[in-house]
Amino acid sequence: MADMADRGHRGGDGIRTFPFPVELSVGGVGMQVGPMGTGRTWHADAPLERVHRIDFHVVMLFGGGPVRHMIDFTEYEATAGDLLWIRPGQVHRFSRSSEYRGTVLTMQPGFLPRSTVEATGLYRYDLPPLLHPDAAQLDALRAGLGQLRREYEDTATLPQSLHTAVLRHTLTAFLLRLAHLAASAAEAVRRQSDSTFTLFRDAVEREFATNHSVSAYADALGYSRRTLVRAVRAATGETPKAFIDKRVVLEAKRLLAHTDLPIGRVGAAVGFPDAANFSKFFQQHTDQTPAAFRAELR
Repeated sequence: MADMADRGHRGGDGIRTFPFPVELSVGGVGMQVGPMGTGRTWHADAPLERVHRIDFHVVMLFGGGPVRHMIDFTEYEATAGDLLWIRPGQVHRFSRSSEYRGTVLTMQPGFLPRSTVEATGLYRYDLPPLLHPDAAQLDALRAGLGQLRREYEDTATLPQSLHTAVLRHTLTAFLLRLAHLAASAAEAVRRQSDSTFTLFRDAVEREFATNHSVSAYADALGYSRRTLVRAVRAATGETPKAFIDKRVVLEAKRLLAHTDLPIGRVGAAVGFPDAANFSKFFQQHTDQTPAAFRAELR
């Protein structure tokens, strides 16, 4: 990880952003590739373990681990053979306690033509940052990265214009493999999320009248709370708590509209033994009291 030039700036949100250091690249090209170092920093005033942004791409292929790295509020743990892809604008932080070993590739936006950018999904922020290639994929990625590094360091064989063209083609070949791996990983996550959400949805349908706790559902299903949140958000755009509450409100509306149960009994039927708590909950979600909702339909 090469030291960054002193050109960082703070955005409107106060988070430091650092640009790609073209002047530190071999031949001044819009990429760098080399071994990960220790004790390096993007900027003298912003050690790696501080939260910051960069306006370029970073791909790290790890040769050891475990390494913990935060990207946009999620802590990722990588080990030997894993890749971490950080895209421009993402807020991230290196781990103070982890030793980063392996190869790091950085790319300046604009170094590759638009057609390549689209084909390789360079700005697919929906794709997972942490990738776990299998043995064959890892061999191909290592070979591609090794070839890219050799081309990057060879400034004597070709004129500068051809050297840059070869770098772009070699980088494109590597990124196409990386993009395929990322898209496959995203599809696997989607399938897992679908399965997780289905189990959660069925559990809520069985238990919403007595269980309003996200953590209780997660524990019963054998998932972490974070996994459940990701799965439900991917399937519905909502949090698990919002999904549970919506189901409770629907049932309460059914009972208020289609039965003559006292409001206190309706509340008890959907998990609120205290009528006042039920009325408060219902009004928060509908902007009406239970009595007003019932009266409107009578």
